[in-house]
Amino acid sequence: MLFQGSGVAIVTPFNADKSIDFKTYSKLLEWHIAEGTDAIIPCGTTGEASAMSKEEQKKVIQFTVEKVAGRIPVIAGTGSNNTYQALEMSLFAEKAGADGLLIINPYYNRTSQQGIVAHFKYIADQLKTPIIVYNVPGRTGCNIQAATMAELAKHPNIVGLKAASGDIAQIAEIARLCPSDFTLYSGNDDHVVPILSLGGRGVVSVVANILPRETSKMVHQYLDGNPTEALQMQLRMNGVVKALFTENNPIPVKRAMKFLQLLNGELRLPLIEMQVNTAEQLRQELVTYGLM
Repeated sequence: MLFQGSGVAIVTPFNADKSIDFKTYSKLLEWHIAEGTDAIIPCGTTGEASAMSKEEQKKVIQFTVEKVAGRIPVIAGTGSNNTYQALEMSLFAEKAGADGLLIINPYYNRTSQQGIVAHFKYIADQLKTPIIVYNVPGRTGCNIQAATMAELAKHPNIVGLKAASGDIAQIAEIARLCPSDFTLYSGNDDHVVPILSLGGRGVVSVVANILPRETSKMVHQYLDGNPTEALQMQLRMNGVVKALFTENNPIPVKRAMKFLQLLNGELRLPLIEMQVNTAEQLRQELVTYGLM
């Protein structure tokens, strides 16, 4: 198990000229460790990896590993619809010292279920670092079915799933079919407690960018035998979570972090500034929660 609790799908701060703001990023990493975040996941969807060059992704992964320095796990986002590029990035992250890899299922190409198995096994066969598969059909246009996930779970290097299908019945079937040492993580911030109830061990979280301590505490409350307290935290948090997804991630979470003066909110095209009405809705939820 790579981690239990809250792994933050961390944003990548940019300067006004759109270069990576490593000074702010360094402060965010230290803040997350101090606030009790259980793992750092750089270069994912929330980190805008798709708008970064391969060299930039490598720099962010290397910087994260060196800055965190073993204090909590670093699970590098290294996925691609290009199998060979995903392997190249994964080999780099392994050499850099990442504790684990988060690899999305192939998008755009929209391969068959057998193709998904071939993609992940080709990568996993050439690595020693454990892999968490990321299933997010809303982004990829391709769903990893439960039987396919059970087949992937047989590989010794494929150790977990970030489940963001939104299909609780499918996730329950995955829990049933996969071995007991295969780790389920919620990939949706509003499904954390439901997935914990199916045997999940944590979340790869967007809301943890602004509520790191609360997100980690919610998971650990459940794992420590306090499900009612965890449920209350989930329900209280869900207004903020809903507001964070009124526009495509990470537009709202970067706007929230700008409201909270954690960063300047800069995005890279094709993402643009949050619309006025949805930004106001987000601000109101932050006020209601007590963050502003």
